[in-house]
Amino acid sequence: MAGDWDYRAIVAGFVGALVVLAVVLWVVGVGEILAQLATVDLRFAAVLPVFALGWLFCWGLALRSVLGTLGIQLSVAKAFLVFLAATFVNNITPFGQAGGEPFTALLIARVSESEYETGLAAIASVDAVNFVPSIAIAFVAVSYYAVTVAVTDRLVDVALVMVGLTLVVAVTAALAWRYRYGLESRAVRVVSPVVRRIGHAVPRVTPPKPRAIRRRIENFFATIERVAGDRRAMATTLAFSTAGWLMLVTCLWLSFFALGLRDPNLLAAAMLGVPLGALASVTPLPGGLGGIEAVLLMVLPTVTGVGAATVGAVILVHRVASYWIPMLVGGGATAALGTAQQG
Repeated sequence: MAGDWDYRAIVAGFVGALVVLAVVLWVVGVGEILAQLATVDLRFAAVLPVFALGWLFCWGLALRSVLGTLGIQLSVAKAFLVFLAATFVNNITPFGQAGGEPFTALLIARVSESEYETGLAAIASVDAVNFVPSIAIAFVAVSYYAVTVAVTDRLVDVALVMVGLTLVVAVTAALAWRYRYGLESRAVRVVSPVVRRIGHAVPRVTPPKPRAIRRRIENFFATIERVAGDRRAMATTLAFSTAGWLMLVTCLWLSFFALGLRDPNLLAAAMLGVPLGALASVTPLPGGLGGIEAVLLMVLPTVTGVGAATVGAVILVHRVASYWIPMLVGGGATAALGTAQQG
């Protein structure tokens, strides 16, 4: 599976991300951040990976719930491994989830012995569900600050961005669902010629027939509709998704503790920072590396009153637990699943 990756794009993405991250740290002050990192309480830092991996475990259960709706049964352990592998791919490919989901869909299809479009519909459904609690958590945080702390221009800007994003996503989703059959027909007309041309251009590849392409696209839309129609399963998926977000919020919150900060408002700061940071994962940077750090450095000092250097150290501690460790573990999961499939 790894042989199909574009390593040049991955390397270029990491180089760009590391440049962005270096610039962000340089603006804040590398020396000041390192001085803060020297004060990290290792007792708190040691438990952060537990919550970071707990986040992915909960989202693995969300994926398992969606697959169960489709009659595909995965064990809890295998669902966790699949999501670890998916996170690894998302963290090394440009555009985060948008770049990694095709591979994730292939992995799901192979592990569950289902069709590719079923895996793609399953992971797309999980991604859509994950958006809902992230915005809800952020709105709770904004509401808390609006009631307990003086409203600043930055907080107003954040609220407006969230409202605008929510409206755009909600309207787009509603229109897509209402006109889904028309979208399906257009997708067939657009995708079929492209797939046929690629099939003719690639040596030793037999291009699929138009009827086969139409069937696969129709199966994808039918799978999405089937998942959305099971309200009980969607509620279960939403619960697991929310639990995952709260695990990630706790990881950032405890990162403040690791730097000796105990302000009760820091939980609300984490609830606001994590969803906003996640928006940066759609940038052309692998796993949002550099972009997420930049967003958090713009938001957290404003809402917490903590100095930028201290916040920078908090963010780096959090990102080691929530980005680098899951990528390391996810790489092992990817190798393990690949070996199992070859066996």
